[in-house]
Amino acid sequence: MVSKPLGFYQRLQVLPLAAQQAFMAALCERLLPNYALYEQTTGQGDGHTLRTVLNLVWERLSVPGASIDFARQAEKLAECEPPAEDESFGARRALDAVVSISALLDTLQGDSPEAVLDVSRTSRAGVRAFIELTEGEEDAQKLALLIRDHPLMEDENAFQDAVLEAVSEPLNKAALKEVRTLGRNDGISNLGLSLDEEE
Repeated sequence: MVSKPLGFYQRLQVLPLAAQQAFMAALCERLLPNYALYEQTTGQGDGHTLRTVLNLVWERLSVPGASIDFARQAEKLAECEPPAEDESFGARRALDAVVSISALLDTLQGDSPEAVLDVSRTSRAGVRAFIELTEGEEDAQKLALLIRDHPLMEDENAFQDAVLEAVSEPLNKAALKEVRTLGRNDGISNLGLSLDEEE
C-alpha cells in the first residue's frame, strides 16, 4: 500500500523545532512591512522593536547557544500591539505581525506545538481579508473562488511552499540566510505592499 504524501500542515508539524522556527521567522519577515505601513500611516506602533526582536530570533537560530532573554522580548513585543479599539484593516494586519512574532517567541520559551500552524494560517488569513476588502464580492461562493484563484493568494501559497522546502533541508548558517532573504521578499509583504523607503 502506497502511503499518501503528507499534506502541507502535516509536513509543517513533523519538522524539527528549529526548522519550524525558521519557517515562522520567514513568514514574520513578510508580515513586517504591513506593520511598518500601519506605523507610517497612523504614527502608532514601534516597528523598530519588532525588527529587533525578529533579528534576535535569527541570531538564536544561527547561534543556538546565544543567550537571549526571550521572556523580556515578549514583554516588549506586547507593548507594540495596536490599540484594541483600533478596528481598522491596517491595525488588524499590524496585529497579525505582532501575534505571529509572539507565537514564534513562545516556541523559544517552551512548548508551543500549534505555533507554526497559527503563523501559517494568520498569514493566509490576512491575504484572504485583504482580497475580501479590495474585491468587495458579496456572494460567498464567488468570493471563495475569487480568493482561491487570486494572484495574491497564489503568491502566498507558493511562498509558504517555497519556505517549507527551504527549511526542510539541513539548516546551516548559509541556509538560514537564504530562508531569511526569502522571507524578506524584497520588502514586499504578503499583501503585495511595501514601504517606499525600503525599495
